[in-house]
Amino acid sequence: MSRIFVTGGSGRLGRSVVAGLAGAGHQVISVDRDAVPAAQLPDGVEQRTADLLAPGEAVRLLRDTAPDAVVHLAAIAVPFSAPEDVILSTNTRLAYAVISAATELRIGKIITASSPTVLGYGSPAGWLPDSFPVDEETTPRPWNAYALSKLIAEQTVQMFAAAQGDAIRYAAFRPCYVISPEEWAGAPTQQGHTVRERLADPALSAPALFNYVDARDVADFLDLLLAKMDTIPNGQTFFVGAADALATAPLAELMPQFLPGSAELAAGLTGTSPAFSITKARELLGWEPTRSWRTELSGPNDVLPLNDENPAALVAAGTGSQETP
Repeated sequence: MSRIFVTGGSGRLGRSVVAGLAGAGHQVISVDRDAVPAAQLPDGVEQRTADLLAPGEAVRLLRDTAPDAVVHLAAIAVPFSAPEDVILSTNTRLAYAVISAATELRIGKIITASSPTVLGYGSPAGWLPDSFPVDEETTPRPWNAYALSKLIAEQTVQMFAAAQGDAIRYAAFRPCYVISPEEWAGAPTQQGHTVRERLADPALSAPALFNYVDARDVADFLDLLLAKMDTIPNGQTFFVGAADALATAPLAELMPQFLPGSAELAAGLTGTSPAFSITKARELLGWEPTRSWRTELSGPNDVLPLNDENPAALVAAGTGSQETP
């Protein structure tokens, strides 16, 4: 059992990460500007409210709580939800403040959240990767302040890893479009649509290239990463996503409709194949996501494939009904 300091613990992803790590037996310190009602805190969770951008605040909290590991999630989480300079300044300063403070105090394991948006998809100038599925070797080409801030967070952990050697272990992860437990039950997702609406209308999921991940699978990933950080190369970055796409037709059919020029690149994305590879997390950590829209949308009003021979065919009963992607 470890003591784990989680920033942004009151957020959409943070709540599931805090609950998942506590459920795995860790003592969790959840830190955010906003508090979760005490009755909603899982057993084993200590909650602190703080502005981590205040001078010395990150060092003070980390010294007071003496964790074994830090998971940094806190950020402005939605592109263009604030002025670009505010997003860039806030997110990069938060990442540096937390990572540098944890390094100064010699906390042994430090993880920061990044985003798949670092790759640059959705650029108004157009975007195509070298190949599909994209992976950690795909060249980042951020085109907005949010994506750039997340790439800088990755580079921050790599900078500290280069300076510290193996004395302190660092990692970054790129969670795909996060779907929290209440959103499977019908609550709106980050962009205001339900999961069923995103499945019924491919145009809603296309901007994120149909990527997604269950927030609880992210918590499971982090628990495993923390356990194995001493055994893998330092300063690694991982994609963390579902094992399929948030779509009811193969991406080889859908992608060319929404990403001009991608037909040849997407041709290999057959069946339920996602556009984002999680091979690195599988091979280095042995991690496997256990939840998908097929397992979590269970009930009489769900949209599900009819059969394997025709994965694009659907049956819909009733009305059809990210952390940023």
